[in-house]
Amino acid sequence: MKALVLSGGAGTRLRPITHTSAKQLVPVANKPVLFYGLESIADAGITDVGMIVGDTAEEIENAVGDGSKFGLQVTYIPQEKPLGLAHAVLIARDWLGDDDFVMYLGDNFIVGGITGLVEEFRRHRPDAQILLTKVADPRAFGVAELDDSGQVIGLEEKPDNPKSDLALVGVYLFTPAIHKAVRAIKPSWRGELEITHAIQHLIDNRADVRSTVIHGYWKDTGNVVDMLEVNRSVLEGMERRIDGEVDDRSETIGRVVIEPGARIVNSRIVGPAVIGSGTVVSDSYVGPFTSIAENCRISDSELEFSIVLRDSSIDGVGRIESSLIGRHVEVTPAPSVPSAHRLVLGDHSKVQIHS
Repeated sequence: MKALVLSGGAGTRLRPITHTSAKQLVPVANKPVLFYGLESIADAGITDVGMIVGDTAEEIENAVGDGSKFGLQVTYIPQEKPLGLAHAVLIARDWLGDDDFVMYLGDNFIVGGITGLVEEFRRHRPDAQILLTKVADPRAFGVAELDDSGQVIGLEEKPDNPKSDLALVGVYLFTPAIHKAVRAIKPSWRGELEITHAIQHLIDNRADVRSTVIHGYWKDTGNVVDMLEVNRSVLEGMERRIDGEVDDRSETIGRVVIEPGARIVNSRIVGPAVIGSGTVVSDSYVGPFTSIAENCRISDSELEFSIVLRDSSIDGVGRIESSLIGRHVEVTPAPSVPSAHRLVLGDHSKVQIHS
């Protein structure tokens, strides 16, 4: 069995972070989201991975390499444009051959991994198996309709009027039957070959399409809110570890990870939180659910429920929370200026100003 990992896409919902970095490499608890997926694939006993890459191919390849550090063998498959999940299957046809495979979206996060799902698929070997989870607003997802027995009878991509609250999670398992289906469908109104249409083609032709409703934790880390929530979830599962330096004037409380080479000076760290190697936190407070990457500088500031990427500095800015701060960022206080209002008003305007 092989794995097809999708690592292209523009990551528009995470801009401006993704103007300069692949969305799959934005870190959660100081480890790229993509790495969690690759580790789940390796844990499931799959070693042969095809990785779909786009404009950020060089960055992805530099981070993942040949896959050996994950116990994997990775082959890179370029996709000129993000033309849909089914298009990814289409262009990977030669590499996939006639093997069964799991398709994993590289920016998805599933607590507990996929080992059980893969084992279930290997036992029963349906033509396709999909993961579903209940969501508050299914209009933003592919949505499945089940009959009274739980059989999948229909799929829709981002419907205006969803027939259920069951969204497709970004993990799919297929036999070679999917290849005929992706060749049979036409692009959607979005100009993409939708995997939901290909699976619907299987259903319409009486193929065996099964579903598993997961009740554990799943997130599509496509926006800042979800990134922070996944970061919170991962940090909650970490064990306390102090490998860096903490001076006598500092305090660390709870599940705090201080990586080797990090220094905590006259500061208070309340977990769960992780401080990356080479980072210096001085005269500051770092609160729960915060990840600070390597080689950062935090001085005379407060930080909570946030992610700070590598080589950034925060100095003297009071309190920051619920934030995602990119690489090589400098956050400092604004210069003190006289308070004033600057106005351009048209004729007959009425303006109320509270001084």
